[in-house]
Amino acid sequence: MTPDHGSDQGHTEFDALLRARRRAAGLTQAELAGRAGVGVRTVRDLERGRSRPQRTTVELLAKALGLTGRERSDFLGVARGTTADPGTATGPTGVDLPPPPGELIGRDDDVSELVALLGGLDGSMVSLVGLAGVGKTGLALAVAHRAAAVHPAGVAGILVSDVSTPDHVLTAIASVFGVGRAADLAGRLAGAPALLVVDAIERAPDAVAVALRWLASAAPTLRVLATGRHPIGLPGERVWPVAPLEVPPADVEADLDTVAGYPAAALFLARLRQVRRDPLEPDEVGALVGLVRRLGGLPLALELAAARGRVLDLNEILNRYGDRVLDLAGPAQGPAPSGLRSEATREGGASQAPGPARAERAPASTVTVSLRDAVAASYRLLEAEERRALRRLSAFRNRWSVDLAESMLVNDSGGGEDADPVSLLDRLIALGLLSVRGTGPIRFRLLDVVRDFATERAAANGELGRIRRRHAVVFAAVAVRTAPELAGANFPAAVSRLDDVASDLWAALAYSANDDPHTALRLAAGLPRWWRFRGRDVPGRQWLRRLLDDPRTADADLVVRAWAGVGVAQLAAEHGAGADELPTAEAALAEFQRAGDLTGELAARSLLCGLWMATGGYDEARRHGEAALALASRAGRVRDMTVAQNNLTWHEIRAGDLRAARRRLAAVDRLAAECGEHRLRALARANLAEVARLDGRYEEAEVVGRRAIAALAELGDPGHKRRVLGTIGRALAEAGRVDEAKAALTEIRELVASGDLADRAATGKARSAESGEVASIEATLALRRGDRKAAAEWFTAAAQAYAGAHDLRDVAEALVGLVASTDEPEARAGVVDWLTSVCKEGGITLLPREKALISV
Repeated sequence: MTPDHGSDQGHTEFDALLRARRRAAGLTQAELAGRAGVGVRTVRDLERGRSRPQRTTVELLAKALGLTGRERSDFLGVARGTTADPGTATGPTGVDLPPPPGELIGRDDDVSELVALLGGLDGSMVSLVGLAGVGKTGLALAVAHRAAAVHPAGVAGILVSDVSTPDHVLTAIASVFGVGRAADLAGRLAGAPALLVVDAIERAPDAVAVALRWLASAAPTLRVLATGRHPIGLPGERVWPVAPLEVPPADVEADLDTVAGYPAAALFLARLRQVRRDPLEPDEVGALVGLVRRLGGLPLALELAAARGRVLDLNEILNRYGDRVLDLAGPAQGPAPSGLRSEATREGGASQAPGPARAERAPASTVTVSLRDAVAASYRLLEAEERRALRRLSAFRNRWSVDLAESMLVNDSGGGEDADPVSLLDRLIALGLLSVRGTGPIRFRLLDVVRDFATERAAANGELGRIRRRHAVVFAAVAVRTAPELAGANFPAAVSRLDDVASDLWAALAYSANDDPHTALRLAAGLPRWWRFRGRDVPGRQWLRRLLDDPRTADADLVVRAWAGVGVAQLAAEHGAGADELPTAEAALAEFQRAGDLTGELAARSLLCGLWMATGGYDEARRHGEAALALASRAGRVRDMTVAQNNLTWHEIRAGDLRAARRRLAAVDRLAAECGEHRLRALARANLAEVARLDGRYEEAEVVGRRAIAALAELGDPGHKRRVLGTIGRALAEAGRVDEAKAALTEIRELVASGDLADRAATGKARSAESGEVASIEATLALRRGDRKAAAEWFTAAAQAYAGAHDLRDVAEALVGLVASTDEPEARAGVVDWLTSVCKEGGITLLPREKALISV
């Protein structure tokens, strides 16, 4: 909008016209000033060409002079020719548009949707609400400029002040639309749509509400676009929460072009270029991602942080402010953010009666922008109970659901009613304190700066410890409730639910382990299967062992301790330490039996079956497997019957009874289909492929193995892929399909080289210089082409790679091949002794074709 004062040159045409009209009316300068309600000095300066004529002042003078019709139009036209700034856009009727917002990043979709929304409204309003510094004003100005063409009666704007009255607001609106009184607005805006931008409504919400309520009836075609920290609350008001800018995901590729494609990063970089000439170094891109994510995409925070780039690089900014973003502050520079006209003149520090509209400006040194103050302003808008609820919700570390919010808001003090999460979340969204992303249940998230501020307030109120204890209780319940689904057909969905709240699970565990170990034990006891699937077996075992050894949990529920014992043994088995936790698992079984907990007993026996196999106790392993099958059969527990049959399959293979192994796998397939356990069914196919290969049915091994890989990939479980590829590769090599076997080799080598933690079997001893699968396939190919020396070397490598694994069957098979490819009698005898020792240790019976190979 036009500033209050400008050049005193070039006004001779209006100066002369004003002087002529005043004299024709027989008025002195003082008399004209009195009729118009302006100062005598204003009239004197205008006639002398010492100041620019303001539009509102010209309107008041025209009315005081009694000008109408063509005379009035000519008078306004001459004045307009001298008041318009070069480059100031004007609406179709000559009403000055609000100033353009400058570069607006990441808001294109909002602008387009808001323009379309306003275009479909008649006599209603849209309120842009959000936290201070989120970019409401800039968005409103961009919409105003884009919407000018479809508002033929004009687009104008005002800036509300904290001393506004309804009369002040209406007078300012009349001024920006070129009329002297609010009563004239009805005629001025009749018959065509107009758009009014009202900025900072939170400064005087009651006054704005009264004024706009009157306007709604007086000027029904006027559309209003308001900005503020909260809605006005008028009938028909459309509330549009202004969210922070989109931030890059945590796992985004550390490439500057990729990162800069996200609006929050783009804004940060644009502001950084204003204070720093040098481009980002490669090692700063990761810090850029971490910084904009920590700042939550809040434009004010991004600009304040970018200003530090004059002194610090991005790693230094992140290290210094990453954990205290609320401390970011800086002086505001330039004019007031909106540049819109204020509805009241301020002179000498006192509020005056409405007069010529002015844009309020403040010296840069007098205005300080602080993130803490910005959040505090919105926090103060909440009622006491809403503030209490916000402090509780600040315990969440990432996204959460309505149900989780309701659990956190339960009144555990013994008095009062629980807060309604739906109305509360709606209120927080309306104030811009809460963001909503996606459509799934886990879609709500407090902005980081809001969460940090609320946490500070909780600490100041002495309630932070109580809130964190409640948070731990809530997520312990989540873990206990989800744990049973981690062993059934709902396994993928259950894993996904825990993934969604992973940061809260870890935070709850870290806090409660020190402050509430009983809750921590319940929480940790529900997570082993999730930890195992996500490759977190080592830290998971450490947490469980720490909690079981904590003297404060000695009196915990014995069944909970038993489940924790099962969990710690399961995780130990994943990294080859199962033998260390055998006593723990046996103790857990005994406790489940005393408590009559059938589910626990079945889980413990299934676990012990695997642990005893890993430690060479094959008879004990088979005993537990058969006991589990009998228990599950009596109770009609189909899934547990499936697991037991699958475990017992390997005992049949160890004993060389492939027919019995096939029968058990057929039972696994049938039972898994019956209970919807698709993962076990896929694993049964993988085992069937191995049985087919051992039985010399190579084509069947390949077909079934490929189906198993596809099924496991579809289920999101790639962990067994390398093992099944090994089965397929060996079958192809033994069948003489050399090129296809080499292709399988390439796939396996890529997996081994990647070191993917999801492929658990490819780590540890099973991945030495070459994996056992690679060595076995290479050995078979070498033997088929007659290179017995190379074959012997590869078979030796395979036996060494498989050594120490829980299944010595692979070692025995590699040694059979080594015997068959060794010609020197003494060396051959040594390998036979080694083979005999392995078979004895593993309780392995060689297959007829294997016996034939070593007898040659």
